[in-house]
Formats: sequence, structure tokens, C-alpha cells
Amino acid sequence: MCRVQCAPCNVRSARCTLHRNDSIAIVPSALTIADVERIAALAQLELTADEKTLFARQLADILSYAEQVQAIDTSGVPATAHVHAHARTERDDEPRPSLPLDDALANAPDAAMDAGLFRVPRVIGG
Repeated sequence: MCRVQCAPCNVRSARCTLHRNDSIAIVPSALTIADVERIAALAQLELTADEKTLFARQLADILSYAEQVQAIDTSGVPATAHVHAHARTERDDEPRPSLPLDDALANAPDAAMDAGLFRVPRVIGG
């Protein structure tokens, strides 16, 4: 496969996904353990050495497949946001009965009954 250099991001690979020009997008084909560790840190995951090796291989395979898909010439295909762009998929918003607030909050482990809210553990910036 031909390799090109993306001037804006200085990446050398099949083609650049961030800075599309007249070429097909670049996807880095090599994925290191350090890359997996950075991804795991972003997802707040603790991985064993075996998992890091496995995920590095699996993610590299996914990127390789993405590179193959991006190599397909789609220059004659119009851009679409959805395969059924002209079909209306939303229904009319019609109010209807739902679970009473007290019943919903009764099952919550730590509900703020007076405010009518569910309390949940902090996930980000914990």
C-alpha cells in the first residue's frame, strides 16, 4: 500500500483521518503497549500485561481493517448523514402516563426524595 505524509499532523501512513484532502484518510497501523496504556488510562481501566498485549493486537487489527475500508474509492458517492435520510424516523411527541415519581424514587438506593432526584456516584474527577 502506498504511504503518504500528512503535512498538518506530520503523520506518515496510508492516509490522514484528521486532515482530509484529496487523499483517503491515514490510520496509524502500528499500535504499541504505550498506546493501549494511554487509552486504558483515559477509560480509567486497569489492565494486566496479558490484557495490554491482547488489546494492542486487537486494536491494531481494527485499525488495519479501518485502513482497508478507507482505501475504497468513494469519490463518486455523495456524502450522507444517515442511510434513510429522507425517511421520518421520529414519532410525534404525545404525552402519556408514566411511572409516578415517588414509585421511581422508591427503588433508588440513595434518592433525594425532597428534590425528586436520583443521586449517583461521581464518575469524572472523583
